[in-house]
Amino acid sequence: MRFATAAAPTAILAALFLTAAPALAQDAAPAPAAAAAADGEPTDAELTQFAAAMKTVQSVAATVQNGTPTEDQQAQMSAAVQNSGLAIERFNAISAAVSADPVLQARAAVAGATPSAPGSVGAGVTDAEAGQFAAAMGEISGIARALNGAQPNAEQQAQMAAAIQNSGLEVERFNAISAATAQDEHLQARIALAQARQGE
Repeated sequence: MRFATAAAPTAILAALFLTAAPALAQDAAPAPAAAAAADGEPTDAELTQFAAAMKTVQSVAATVQNGTPTEDQQAQMSAAVQNSGLAIERFNAISAAVSADPVLQARAAVAGATPSAPGSVGAGVTDAEAGQFAAAMGEISGIARALNGAQPNAEQQAQMAAAIQNSGLEVERFNAISAATAQDEHLQARIALAQARQGE
């Protein structure tokens, strides 16, 4: 959905940032794709600002009726973006880029996730390990799908262990990371980023 900082343009729905979410518009603003090309790829700091603004923007957007935000809703979303430190044009450019690029979308998810608790397994996982875990999971998931909920036989267990070891992780480290992902939003996002990068 597009909304204006002034009460002018009509709202339009757009799918952004993993779920339907609004993009902001200003009168006579450049198209988001043009702004993204002009401003370059978002930095990690900008993605953090974007993710912070998106939390509020998405919660306000969830209350929009009939696809058209009220002036108050537009003002709330605009204020969220401005409070994040981003200009509305840059927010729109990042929104367009995030919706079109799975790696950028995953980077934005990492930026918006609550950091892993200090001293936790997730906090100790390196980027290399996240990549190794993602690679192993890519191999193991095919075997797991074939099991259809059944227990793996000895040959399938050996295939899974080989996939883990071929990724560069020890089975014990893989299991520790796997257990940590269930409770660690930031670690989940980092692994998803590694998967997105491997899919490039």
